[in-house]
Amino acid sequence: MPYEWGPHFIVPSETLKKFSGTVRLREMVDEDLLKLELKELGIAGPVSRIANPWYFRKKGTGTWLKIGESENKSENFAVQWDTRRLKNGRYEVLGLMHVYVLVNGKEQAIARQSMVEVSVKN
Repeated sequence: MPYEWGPHFIVPSETLKKFSGTVRLREMVDEDLLKLELKELGIAGPVSRIANPWYFRKKGTGTWLKIGESENKSENFAVQWDTRRLKNGRYEVLGLMHVYVLVNGKEQAIARQSMVEVSVKN
């Protein structure tokens, strides 16, 4: 698709790639592009909620561990990630934004993911 409605990391700046201590992970969503994509997908109905679960894994491993989840759009779906107990090294962080639309009285979900590689140094 030629557009991306979300998620887009704003953690706490787009250039931050080295994490130490507690980090605030945030996402943003472009609601105009979301509406356009829903229309293109043929999904009609109001957005009932948006949820953004967060995961991380050590680079090169297959298992994701959940950091937390937020439905707070006004805070850009922020969660705190305490990296102090992690070993120094390369990690991947995944934001998996879910948009729930009411279609015929039932929630239908669509999802978009965003992944970034970071370095943890404590």
